[in-house]
This record gives sequence, structure tokens and C-alpha cells, in this order.
Amino acid sequence: MLKNKLLYTLILTALSAPGLALAVDAPATPPAVTANVGFVSNYLYRGISQTGAKPAIQGGFDYAHASGFYAGVWGSSISWLSDTYTATAGTAGANNAGLELDTYFGFKNSFATDYSYDVGFLRYNYPGTYALGATKGDTNEIYGLIGWKWVTLKYSYSLGDTFGVPDANGTNYIDLSASYPVADTGITLGAHYGKQTYKGSSVAYTAVGGQNASYSDYRLSVSKDFSGYVVGLAYSGTNAQDSVGQFYNVLGNDLGKGTAVLSLSRTF
Repeated sequence: MLKNKLLYTLILTALSAPGLALAVDAPATPPAVTANVGFVSNYLYRGISQTGAKPAIQGGFDYAHASGFYAGVWGSSISWLSDTYTATAGTAGANNAGLELDTYFGFKNSFATDYSYDVGFLRYNYPGTYALGATKGDTNEIYGLIGWKWVTLKYSYSLGDTFGVPDANGTNYIDLSASYPVADTGITLGAHYGKQTYKGSSVAYTAVGGQNASYSDYRLSVSKDFSGYVVGLAYSGTNAQDSVGQFYNVLGNDLGKGTAVLSLSRTF
């Protein structure tokens, strides 16, 4: 997606994002407002499980104007805030946030031959209750994308606190993705490589032992459109587990380990 995220997330990024293939008999010009709903066996975002390796329900609404302007809202069940952070010295209680609700807007269009661009703003919202002294997961990002045929390069830049990491202005993510539709089959092949780089003045962005929490992720995927219902299978991996303790929740789950994900989505 968008996250564009639904291309963007990790699995919906390639499998259930708004704007992916519709039914074969869909009109040439899509409606101005569309809705999407999806189910994933594990919600991965930038290679990291947001649900403790458990399933998630997702969905959203998108508005698109002929000028290229778009806006939307998208949500997913999550558990990473509640699972990862518990009461520690200097805090009181624990986090309890089970929903990610994203809002975004931007402008995209094509130029020259086979080229496209997309620029916009995305806010990740994590409503809930937080331990005293904890940083909320809410994050603001601006992004820019350039595409050629079925290959895109996207750069996202954080404007402040980033996914619970305080004072992380300048944290960024580079996303190189390919999505190749196999002619007359309804099948789409996908590949992705990303690099998450944490920056900022806060020591909280370093993992146990002083290791930086920055990491890389990759994904290979295939999806098939069955009359508007898109079934997908993807394999995603990261090197995040090399940052000792950073990407483990309180249940001992390695949130960045290599894993396969099944998805089912529908846009209407």
C-alpha cells in the first residue's frame, strides 16, 4: 500500500495494496473512490512482523482524481506495540495498541515514455494507551517515487519520532521493487529490496550492545487474480535479527526472521 503501503507493506506492498490488478472485465477508467479488504497470515511491514507472526485483517478506502491527486485511509490489526514493550524502569504500565490506522495523500502521474512518479505524505497512527514515558508509535513520513515500466524506486523520510523511536528525524527507507504482470494469465511476479536506516539524537535507536537498529529486507512474491480476488504467496527475509534483542518481542518471537506469507485481497 499504498502504505502506498499496500505495496508498499510488506506483503500487501506486493500483494494487497490499493491499485493492484482488478477483474479482467473492469472498466478502463476506475471509479474515483475504491475500497479494499484483505487477510494476511502474517502482517509484515518492511520485513518486520507487526502481528507477532500471527494473521491480520486489513482494509481501506482510496480516492483518485484524474489530475493525479489521491488520498486515502488504511487500517490493519497489529500487536507489535503491545508485544514488544512492557513496563520497565522509569515507566508505568504497558502499551496497549492493537490498531494501525494510516492516512495519506499525494500526487502521481506518468511522463515521457513508460516513466511515472509519485510524491506524498503518509501518517501512521497507533491509537491506544501507552506506558508512562513511552514514545507513541505515531510516525509522519514524506516520500517520493520514480518508476519505469514495472520497476519503481521509492524514498521515504521520517519527520520526527519513528515507530516508537524518539527523536529519529531523518530516519529513512529506500525501496526498490519490481512487479511484473504475466500477460493474459492474471499472474503477477514481484521482487523487492529495502533498506531501513535509523538516524537521530536518541540512543533508543541502538539495539542491545550498541548495535544500530538499521537493517535490510527482501521479498519475492507471486499473486493470481481470480475474477477480482487476488491470492498471493510471498517469502520475506531480513538481516534484522543480527541486531541482538532489537526485533524480538516479549514472547521471544524473532519479528524479522525469514518467513512465507499467504494473502487474500479484494478491491471494489
